[in-house]
Amino acid sequence: MSARQTILDWCNQTLQTSLYKDYAPNGLQIEGKEEIRKIVTAVTASRAAATYAVEQGADMLLVHHGLFWKSEPVTITGWKKDRIATLLAHGINMAGYHLPLDAHPVLGNNAQLAARMDWATEYQFGEQNLLNAGRLKAPQTLAQLCAGLQNRLGRTPVAVGGEGRVIERIVWCTGGAQGFFQTAIDEGADAYITGEISEAQYHLANETGVAFIGAGHHATERYGIQALGAALAQEFNIETVFFDEQNPA
Repeated sequence: MSARQTILDWCNQTLQTSLYKDYAPNGLQIEGKEEIRKIVTAVTASRAAATYAVEQGADMLLVHHGLFWKSEPVTITGWKKDRIATLLAHGINMAGYHLPLDAHPVLGNNAQLAARMDWATEYQFGEQNLLNAGRLKAPQTLAQLCAGLQNRLGRTPVAVGGEGRVIERIVWCTGGAQGFFQTAIDEGADAYITGEISEAQYHLANETGVAFIGAGHHATERYGIQALGAALAQEFNIETVFFDEQNPA
C-alpha cells in the first residue's frame, strides 16, 4: 500500500511531465482513495476500463488516454458522466499520462514498441522529441516489415508507398502521429511507422517513395502504460493489472 500522492509524484518526476505542452492534463484527473493497494492500467479511460477496475477492486486506473481533452466540451454529461460516475462511486483514482508517456526513452510507447520490434533506436527528435529514428537490424522489404508488425501487434497494418524499396532506416511515432510524415521524410527515412493514416499520407507516400505504415493507434500504444505499471509495481511493491480492449483503430 502506498499513498496516492507518493505514486503521482514518482510518475510526474519519472516522466518529466512539466517539460511537455500537451492536449490534456497529465497526472491525477479523478480523485479517489488516498491509499493505493492495486492499480489497473489501460490504454484509455473507457467505461470498460473503469468497470474492469471496479471488478478488480483497484484503487487507481492509470491510463495513456485520459478523460479531458482541449477540444472537447467541458460539460460532464452522457458517456463522460457515466465513466466518471463509475470511478467516483467506488473511490477509484484516475491518472493519465499522454505525451510524457509517448516520449520517455525507456518506459515510453515509442521505446517500448522498438523493444518489441527489435528496432535499434539512434535518437529522438522533432516536436517535443516525440519521434524516434533508428535502423532495422537487417534490411527488409515493406512486406517483411509489415509481417513483423502484424505478428507482434496482432493487427494487420495499412501500408502505402515504398514499392520495391529496401527498408533499413526508419522513423516512428506511436498513436495518431500521421502529421509527422513529412518530418520523417526530411529525416531520410525509408519508412515511417505510426498508428493511424489519413487521406493525405497516401499521396505523399506514393509521390516520395517513402513507405507509410499505419500499424494501429491502440495497437502501437499498449506497451508504454504496461511498462509504467511494471515500474510502479517494482518501485512500490504494489499490484498492477493490465486491461486490454480489442480496439481495431
